[in-house]
Amino acid sequence: MKNLRIAVQKSGRLSEKSLEMIKACGIDFSEDSRVLRTFSSNFPLEFLFVRDDDIPTYVNDGVADIGIVGKNEYDEKGYELKIVRDLGFAACRLSIAVPNDFDYKDLKSLEGKRIATSYPRITEKVLKEAGVNATFVNVSGSVEITPQIGIADCISDLVSTGTTLKMNGLKEVEPIYYTSAVMISRKEFEEEEKERFDILNRLLVRMDTVSLAKHKKYILFNLPKKNLTEAAKIIGGMKSPTVTPLLDSEWVSVQSVVSEDRFWEVFESLRDLGAEGILVMNIEKMTE
Repeated sequence: MKNLRIAVQKSGRLSEKSLEMIKACGIDFSEDSRVLRTFSSNFPLEFLFVRDDDIPTYVNDGVADIGIVGKNEYDEKGYELKIVRDLGFAACRLSIAVPNDFDYKDLKSLEGKRIATSYPRITEKVLKEAGVNATFVNVSGSVEITPQIGIADCISDLVSTGTTLKMNGLKEVEPIYYTSAVMISRKEFEEEEKERFDILNRLLVRMDTVSLAKHKKYILFNLPKKNLTEAAKIIGGMKSPTVTPLLDSEWVSVQSVVSEDRFWEVFESLRDLGAEGILVMNIEKMTE
């Protein structure tokens, strides 16, 4: 059987989150920061550990079948690739940051300015849509220092906390683009590589199962039987909760799954209905 070849960032938060998800799918592989290529021992998957900005090129050229990369790198390269899944993790934003003494009001304040960035394609698109003309200084790293040494008037860079900006005398003034991890492939991959595409679908089923479980909670509680219908309406989501009679015929034990973003709302409503002994557990994997 052929292996599905995946390109993953060799280090950093995106790499950690990507490999964490793949491991949660029950896929075993060896990790060594010195090794840039490895294979899974229990799934037909080959790993290439490379620079994040090289991943779209590797996929576009057919060196890798799929890649996990920030959507910013995908959009910046501009290749005609396909987003297979929006994975949602490693979220951050591309923001305009200016020196502390820069009088910034809105994007129009950037008219005629020199903007240092590793993402000139994305930044230029946003500014053009705002009717702003600027000059772009393309740098591959240490963007924050460019205003201090006179290379640029301000910057457009990825921001998560903003701490690095402050340490270099800059202030974030406007986010212009939001990004998170995506899985990408060539648009022709399904037609050209049927066997590998089947492996990809197997991988996606596992990933979807893990992803869904992260946003759900398993709950178990005792409830006065007379309130069961109302409790089922509150829980929602699953087709029907599991109900078990208790020794006291007026009470039942209820098991179900709720979305994490609704958990506290559901919890409080169940308490109001007289639910007792509410047990909450994380779910490792699940399907709908």
